[in-house]
Amino acid sequence: MDVKTLILHPERCNNCKECETACIESRTSLTSPGLSCIRILKTNEEDFFFPIACKQCENPPCQATCPKEAIYRDAELDRVLIDRQKCVGCGMCVSACPFGAMKLDKKKAKSYKCDLCQGDPECVKVCEPTAIEYVPVEKLSYPNMVYMAGKLARLKKP
Repeated sequence: MDVKTLILHPERCNNCKECETACIESRTSLTSPGLSCIRILKTNEEDFFFPIACKQCENPPCQATCPKEAIYRDAELDRVLIDRQKCVGCGMCVSACPFGAMKLDKKKAKSYKCDLCQGDPECVKVCEPTAIEYVPVEKLSYPNMVYMAGKLARLKKP
């Protein structure tokens, strides 16, 4: 299996928001055009922007807190997904996400997050400064947040 992950490079982001637009345009299940699964945060530093997206954690805190077991791992692409039929919109997963990547569609009362566009992320395709990349996990040359988030979740288990 060729497991890939999103890598975010804030130092490259120019705040063009093309990634947000591409995400919104690819999502038909959301009720508002402003509900992007990726978003760009502006930091206190001038001209420094930070892309936020789901890290597809190894042991996702969002999954551990879901009272309806609506969050699960897809074995095919090794990604964390939400079964929107089971989701009751309680927001527990939103509170549990250490990265701020889980969101709540208030109109539908359902959680949502990046699902990697079925393995072909639209945000990556439009990111001119390559602030967002989709790379095989084994090619990572530095420890990434996905690995660390999984480690942290395992340490916190009773």
